Amino acid sequence: MSTTGSHSASANPAAHAATANPGPHPAGSNPAAHAAGANPGAHSASANPATKPDGASPPGGSAKPKMALYWAASCGGCEIAVLAINEKILDVAAAFDIVFWPCVMDGKVRDVERLPDGAIELCLFNGGIRTSEQEYMAQLLRRKSKILVAFGSCAHEGCIPGLANLSSREEIFRTVYEESPSTENPAGVHPQAQTHVPEGELLLPYFYDTLRTLDQTVPVDYYLPGCPPEAENIWKMVEAVLAGKLPPRGTVLGPTSTVCDECPRKRQEKKIRQFQRTWQTVPDEENCLLEQGIICCGIATRAGCGALCPRVNSPCIGCHGPNVGVADFGARMMSGLASVLDANTPEEIERILSEGVPDPVGMFYRFSLAASLLRRSRLGKKAAGPDGGNGGGNGADRPSGSTAQKVSATSG
Repeated sequence: MSTTGSHSASANPAAHAATANPGPHPAGSNPAAHAAGANPGAHSASANPATKPDGASPPGGSAKPKMALYWAASCGGCEIAVLAINEKILDVAAAFDIVFWPCVMDGKVRDVERLPDGAIELCLFNGGIRTSEQEYMAQLLRRKSKILVAFGSCAHEGCIPGLANLSSREEIFRTVYEESPSTENPAGVHPQAQTHVPEGELLLPYFYDTLRTLDQTVPVDYYLPGCPPEAENIWKMVEAVLAGKLPPRGTVLGPTSTVCDECPRKRQEKKIRQFQRTWQTVPDEENCLLEQGIICCGIATRAGCGALCPRVNSPCIGCHGPNVGVADFGARMMSGLASVLDANTPEEIERILSEGVPDPVGMFYRFSLAASLLRRSRLGKKAAGPDGGNGGGNGADRPSGSTAQKVSATSG
């Protein structure tokens, strides 16, 4: 995924159609999300009736512009980060009519559905897309919002939840509901999208095999990186929206340099013969952490955080994502480290890497696996879609048809 400019092909939600489940999936398996009441391929001009290609202006008149915030597959830290702007949250409330923020205020999905398309000026959407409910909400909020922001690393790149793409849905369920030490489930019961009970029918959102980023589901206007985004950057984004001074759509909001450029540590020539984990050493507080043999991702990570982690003697872990023009953060990190290894034989290289990087995916794709060229592990034939399960889609775990049926127009 390119970090700047226009949307890549993966940003087109219709591109996932080839991997949709060709088999049956119970209609109406997602009452809370109205599992597919939106056209996944649609992003009509009516969704942005008052905006220009290079940004947006607040609507005229006395009515305040509307704002929405939503939490999908994420830890919730981005919701808390909004409050980190401190008293400026009062300015946000004064400038916007916050019409939907489930974490903070009571709101119903049906109220959002009844809004005209494009009625919401700004939507901050945090979290990846793991369930049919989250997919529907992404489609709904895209349709209702003039400006849709992938807010934080989970929406931007998949983040920690995206590492579950190394496993299939069944493997995840087996671990969580059967094999974890604190679980008592002798019958091996797993969540079902549809369950018949004497009182009626229980419906749950469908859990997909593959976590997708927001722009792999719907078109995204802007990205605000970070795990979570820094308060200063959140406020700058809000000010830009209110002033109508946003950059071209598709832009990652923030600096275009790397964390190394914000880091005050002294840098010299890098020649590394051994990598050490953070718990194996106490680094000095003045020199470059990478030169001390501690893998620091600042060499490949977009700036904008002020190098907060290196300033407190902890290596950058890459939560702001790739810098401009980088399609795969992990590949960029590996190529950067390869250039500073002080080794002359394959055996030396193997020793340095095997001892210092026991978990390459966790180290180099901690935040970006879902958005990377790898995207996920290969699914077996049973879970694989028509594409053979090569990681390009959700395998045979999607509701059949171009749209699923909405269970209720008034639930939620």
